[in-house]
Amino acid sequence: MKLLSTALLLSGLAVASCSFSSCQDKNNTDDPTPEVGEMDLEFDHVVGSQALVLDAATYTNAAGNPFTVSLFNYYVSNIKLTKADGTEWAEPESYHLVKENEAATQKVTLKQIPAGTYTKLTFTIGVDSARNVAGAQTGALDPSHGMFWTWNTGYIFTKLEGRSAQASGNGGLTFHVGGFRAPNNTIRTVSPALPNGTPLYIRADHAPEVHLKVNVLGMFNGPTAASNIDFRTLSNTMGGAQSVKVANNYAAGMFRIDHVHTN
Repeated sequence: MKLLSTALLLSGLAVASCSFSSCQDKNNTDDPTPEVGEMDLEFDHVVGSQALVLDAATYTNAAGNPFTVSLFNYYVSNIKLTKADGTEWAEPESYHLVKENEAATQKVTLKQIPAGTYTKLTFTIGVDSARNVAGAQTGALDPSHGMFWTWNTGYIFTKLEGRSAQASGNGGLTFHVGGFRAPNNTIRTVSPALPNGTPLYIRADHAPEVHLKVNVLGMFNGPTAASNIDFRTLSNTMGGAQSVKVANNYAAGMFRIDHVHTN
């Protein structure tokens, strides 16, 4: 009887040990949920060192033309973050319409970013060619926003309207920059430098805020004197070669990361 009790006890211990081992194995093989975080992009519109104020302040470009601005919109799309080893994260369905007259559009929150240390921010000014020909769309790409040419299929990537006493014609400024086909492709991708090379730390409890200065003068003041826009000779463009000139200008100098709140 004693021998039987001992055998039963040993058998129970073996079963318990096996069960505990199985639990351990199961726990060890389960992949933990990857840590993710968020990041904000905030767009601050300026004209040189002055804040952009619609229909009020008068500004001057490099050609000496005084002007006012009544409307300023642009698309930011295909946002990507890159780590030092080249690993990339790309925001899905990444299309954002930023408007000076709608403050809520000037802050973009990026979500579900894999935790890590990122050293580069990249985005497109405009809308990629695939979505230009995808027909009627919703959200930021809804044609009701007034950023779609009904007469010439495709999106307006950047839209500025205003007035200048020196502008040719009736004094109006109309810069509707768009086009995705060669030779007048105005899709531009930029990677504004992080201040002092400071990386972006993405953690579940660590959400950086990246503040960008968006300088309207970047449309008209080029990297060289020959690139400058003089309203006496160019005050209206709706795609075409002249829009390419404007797009080259703003790709070179309209977006700058002013500072980063690491939080």
